[in-house]
Parts: sequence; C-alpha cells; structure tokens
Amino acid sequence: MVRKLKFHEKKLLKKVDFLAWEVENNLHEIKVMRKFFIQRREDYTLYNKLSRHIREVARQIKEMDQNHPRRIEFTHQLLEKLHSMGLIPTKRSLSLADRITASSFCRRRLPVLMVRNHMSETLKAATTFIEQGHVRVGPHVIDDPAYLVTRSMEDFVSWKDTSKIKKHVQEYNDLVCTTLKIRRVRDDFDLA
Repeated sequence: MVRKLKFHEKKLLKKVDFLAWEVENNLHEIKVMRKFFIQRREDYTLYNKLSRHIREVARQIKEMDQNHPRRIEFTHQLLEKLHSMGLIPTKRSLSLADRITASSFCRRRLPVLMVRNHMSETLKAATTFIEQGHVRVGPHVIDDPAYLVTRSMEDFVSWKDTSKIKKHVQEYNDLVCTTLKIRRVRDDFDLA
C-alpha cells in the first residue's frame, strides 16, 4: 500500500495525473523547436499539420491518371505555390512536395531569415528584435516571430525607420566608410 502524500508533495504533484499518463514521443519535436527557437508548441503542430496536408494533396495528384487534363494544372498550381512560399527549391517535380516537413516551414520564419541575412547573430536575439517591434517586412512592422516570409518578400526584410538598431548600423557603416576613405552620401530622409 502506498502512504498518504504530505502537503508539500500534493502541492508539487497537483498537475500530474499518474492514472492517465500519456506517453508522447516528442523528442524530435523538442529538437526542432529548440533548433528554430519556436516558443509556442501550437506553431510547430500547425506546421506539422500543414506539411501533412501538403503531402496528402501531392499524393492525391499523383494518383490521378497521367493523361488527365486537370492533373497538369493541379501539379503546376501546387508547385508554383510551394515555390513562391519558399518551401521547395525548384518547380521541377511533384516528388519535392513529399519532402516538405515542419522544418521546411520553420526555415521560412522571420527570425531564421534575419539570422541568414546577418541582421542578427542568434535566433533568440532576432526573436527579441521582432517582439520589440524593430523589424519590418515591406511597409508593415512585424511583431510576431512566427511570421512566414515568402520568397518574394525576402528582400524587403529591414529595420524599422525609427529603430535605434538601424541608426547604430548606419553610424557603424559611416565609421567604416570614413576609415576606408569612401565617401558615402546620406539622404535627409534617412536622418528623420
């Protein structure tokens, strides 16, 4: 027989249910979440669900008759969409859609692209900059680190105009230009 739990033991184990214990094999999930600095588990499960759905659609297209006129159209539309989102490298074949995983979506997150573009050293710092409102994509200031950047918007990731980080980067660039004796013209619009 098991002894009765003391008060502090009950308090510690209040949220643990030993009778209905669920065993989750989530080591891979935790590894991916740590690698891409994903803070909310819901984001990862959504990416997993989306990748499963994409693979299912690709499988259904593959099962269609080769000569069916709509198969070519569906294949082209799916590959075009996946390529524009940046989930596949080329629009070559439908077999690329089978390789889409949750990590494919994680690679398109804004903090990952900031690290890749050398706007930040770490994913944690990039996430902090985004949450504080220092980053914009196009004309819109983004404050959600789970924002997925498409291939066409990749070039428009920049610092917000009034951000202190942008001013520090510009001052550093001016310092480097003066030491290298390069004349750099600064626009009045940038100073505002």
